[in-house]
Amino acid sequence: MPKGLFRSVVVFIALVTAVALSACRDTGGDGKLFEVSGKVVVFNYRLARATYVVTLRPLQPMGEGQVAVASFQNPAGGAPLVVEQKVWPKLDKVSLESPALTCIVKDKPYAISISIKGSDGTELQKIDTTLMSSEDQSILPDRPLVVDQLYTANPDLVGHPDGKLPNEPKPDCSKG
Repeated sequence: MPKGLFRSVVVFIALVTAVALSACRDTGGDGKLFEVSGKVVVFNYRLARATYVVTLRPLQPMGEGQVAVASFQNPAGGAPLVVEQKVWPKLDKVSLESPALTCIVKDKPYAISISIKGSDGTELQKIDTTLMSSEDQSILPDRPLVVDQLYTANPDLVGHPDGKLPNEPKPDCSKG
């Protein structure tokens, strides 16, 4: 075999081996599909509401039909708040947001359980985490500061620019 042809064959085999090895690498580590890349309590002062937001980063290519089901601890007590979110394979993250919350306490850990399910409903991954707020619910106004998409000032708050109304009933937070 001529020397030049031998080198070409060796280089070709080395390239094929390198491509094959890179295709086989484990991008997720331990079979994990997602990791938590962010979690925060969002206080929307304008709308007088608070929510949990958890962001997941995919560690492997996402499959069609996957669903993320998040179970958020209810700070007011009672049953967990459950949210189901379709996983879109072409997006680089999955964001899960809870319904509006009441009774959030500063520096208290709240449990969050996330289940990634396949298109057939089988659980592919379970993620358990906690989230703590740097503020408590008392920073929010009693009612939304605006009432529509045009950000019209809430007429209920005339004379109360801080959004706090005297004698406004407060949520019962004794169960949280």
